[in-house]
Amino acid sequence: MIFPRSCRRSNASRAMLRLIGGICFAGVLGAGCVALPSIPANVILRDVHNNGYSLAFDDRSETLASGGAEGRIRLWRLPDGQELFSWKAHTDSLQGLKFLNRDHELLSAAYDGTLARWTRDGTLLQRIATPAPINSMTADETTALVVTGHRDGHVRLWRLTDFSLVGDMRPHRGAVRAVTYHADTRQFASSGVDGRVFSWRLGEAPRPLPPPPTDARDLAFSPDGASLMGGGWFNLFHWKLDDGALRILRTEHHGIVASISFSRDGRTLASVGNETDSAVYLLDARTGAVLKRFQPHEQCGTYVRLSRDGRYLASTSDDANVHIWDLLHLLPERKIYPKENVFALNIHAED
Repeated sequence: MIFPRSCRRSNASRAMLRLIGGICFAGVLGAGCVALPSIPANVILRDVHNNGYSLAFDDRSETLASGGAEGRIRLWRLPDGQELFSWKAHTDSLQGLKFLNRDHELLSAAYDGTLARWTRDGTLLQRIATPAPINSMTADETTALVVTGHRDGHVRLWRLTDFSLVGDMRPHRGAVRAVTYHADTRQFASSGVDGRVFSWRLGEAPRPLPPPPTDARDLAFSPDGASLMGGGWFNLFHWKLDDGALRILRTEHHGIVASISFSRDGRTLASVGNETDSAVYLLDARTGAVLKRFQPHEQCGTYVRLSRDGRYLASTSDDANVHIWDLLHLLPERKIYPKENVFALNIHAED
C-alpha cells in the first residue's frame, strides 16, 4: 500500500501567512478586503488512483488518459470527465503515457520496468521488460522513437514499431529523474538525482549543461527547440541550447516545481508544485510570473499537462484526484476574504 505524502499542513500554513500578510497590508493602508483568486476545476475525478503519476491528452483533445501508483490506466471523455475505459496495466506506478496511431492506441511505461502498447479499450498489443525501473518516458511517432530514463542512470532509446533497443547510454550517477525529446531537431535531454543535466542530438554523446542550483525534477523543450526548461525547488531553469547559458526564473511555488508543460506557442507554461506545495499555475515562460492560479490539490502535486490545442489543462497529485480545466469555459474565480476584514466592513456599513 502506498500512502500519499500530505502537503496539507504546509499549504495551510502558507495560506495563513498570506492571509495574515494581506490583513496587515490592508490595515496599514486602510484598504478593503484581500482576495486570493483560484480558478476551480471544471471537473474533479476523485480517488481514481492510489496517487496519480502520469497524464496524456489525445491529439484531438477528446480523451484524457491517467495513470497511478497502483499501475492502472484510466481513460476519461472530455469535457465532462466520463470514464471510458480502465484496466490494470502494470504492477507498479505509471511513469509515462502517450497516445499513438491517430489516438487509437496508448503507450505506457512503468516503474516495474516494462513498456507496453494497448488499444484504447485495454487490449495488450505488445510488452517488453527493460533492464531497470523506468522513471520517465517520452515518445514520438514521426521518428518512431521511445525514450526512457531509468533508476540505474541509463537513458535508453527504443524503436517504437517493435520495441527493439537502438541506443543505450549512462549519463547519470544514480537514477534519472526526467527525459524529454524534441523530434523536429532530434534533441534529447535528461536530468538525474546527481543534479546533472545533459542534452544531445541523435548520434551524439550527451553534453553536460550548467548544473542548476537544485535537481531538475522535470524537463521540457520549448516548441521551437531553442531552449530547455526545467523545474526545481521554487524555481524554473532555462537553458539556451546554442551556448548552454543557464537562467534562473523565480516562481511563486513554495516547494518543488514537480512538473511542467509548454503551450503550443511556447509563451506559457503550466506547472504543479510538490513538497510543501500543491499549487497549479499558468506561468509566463519568459519570466516565471503567474498568469493564472488554479484550484490547488489537497496533497502534493505530481503531474500537469496542457492539451495540444491549448483547450484543456489537467493535473494530478498524491491526493489521488485528477483536476481538469476547460480553458475556453473557465468557472468564475473564487474569492476568499479574511474574516477580520469582512467583519470590519460590516461594522463600517452599519455605522
